Amino acid sequence: MSYVHEHRFPDAKALAYALSGELQVDLQEAIAARGMASLAISGGRTPATLFKQLSNEKLDWHKVSVTLVDERWVDTNSEASNEHLVKTTLLQAKAASTKFVGLKNTADTAQAGIEWCWRTLSKLPHPYDAVLLGMGDDGHFASLFPGNPQLHQALALTEAPGCIAMHAPVEPHDRVSLNLSAILDTRRVIVLIQGESKWSVYQRARTTGSVIDLPIRAVLQQQLVPVDVFWSL
Repeated sequence: MSYVHEHRFPDAKALAYALSGELQVDLQEAIAARGMASLAISGGRTPATLFKQLSNEKLDWHKVSVTLVDERWVDTNSEASNEHLVKTTLLQAKAASTKFVGLKNTADTAQAGIEWCWRTLSKLPHPYDAVLLGMGDDGHFASLFPGNPQLHQALALTEAPGCIAMHAPVEPHDRVSLNLSAILDTRRVIVLIQGESKWSVYQRARTTGSVIDLPIRAVLQQQLVPVDVFWSL
């Protein structure tokens, strides 16, 4: 049984329309079943179109909790902040009443702030109803980058779900990320990718190989949670 299902679209707008509708159904079904819903999402440039579309979906948004799978350790008003992206794209229009739980706190470093992060996230409804991931050209997801000395620990499913401080190879370096165990504490994982180059990386990641070289392999090759890959040009 394959746990990975592919969905290909001609452009980002068509993808956003389709995926936004699916997420609306996922979240509304969760609200009907348990009175609340939860969604963990990635930042970056790729999901902005989706977030704007999703913000206009008819939903009991005041019963939805949203958090991030990773964050750069910068001021939340910075353009580099994932929280800033979410607040200016998703938490608008009909979704303005959503409960948002960010990862950045007052600690000086990500390492100093990870315990506070996890205590806060542990209060959200679990499992998440969906986790939205992106993927970099180097095969990273969340802030789990190839070559990081803590990557083995972050990807080990023997580790308890939690947050981990990561040092990114690009600015800003200091980041916090959910580990793989925490990311897979969900009903479904969605991997959102755009462009031919990332499709090529994704195809490589579907082949047998090291998760240390291409961390996204750890998501695509696990058999605990179904994965939907949404791609567009």
